[in-house]
Amino acid sequence: MKSFQQFITEVYDKELSTATREPGEGGRVRASRKKTEPEKRRTKAIGGGKTAPAKDYKPRKDIGTQKPRSDREQQPERKRGSASLTPREQQKKARAERLAAKSGGKSNKKDLEKKATELLKKRVKAKVDPNYKPQKSSGYNNKERRQIRRQGSKLLTHIQKGIEKSASNYQPKKINK
Repeated sequence: MKSFQQFITEVYDKELSTATREPGEGGRVRASRKKTEPEKRRTKAIGGGKTAPAKDYKPRKDIGTQKPRSDREQQPERKRGSASLTPREQQKKARAERLAAKSGGKSNKKDLEKKATELLKKRVKAKVDPNYKPQKSSGYNNKERRQIRRQGSKLLTHIQKGIEKSASNYQPKKINK
């Protein structure tokens, strides 16, 4: 008959007990959340009023490395209360601390530390209007848009000066690619 110790060592699987996560492809910490082709929405203007799917972003260089806590949270530059105080200010501070301790206003050091880390963690995020709709792309690339704009301003100046020309005069020229 087996002892309890022998039974446990045979049954217990060390690989199952370790709480490690399976890494994603390319050494990522988690699985990739890359969108499939039909899910992609990013497009670019290829000219002539047409658009095409934009290229994929390059993978980041820091894939597979854990970010240190100092990158995620704002770290204090000096030790707390290390600002140099004049002797008079030191006396004032000590008196205020004594009074606070007497009145029971002094809270636990750990609570204060928790509050401080929470304050350091918070970041202000700009609120986006829920009714915001991004501008639809015209399908023209930069060069074509510039040409159209210039022809329009040319027409405007001709109208102001009283110069009359045919409409074909203000058609932007086709760009050869």
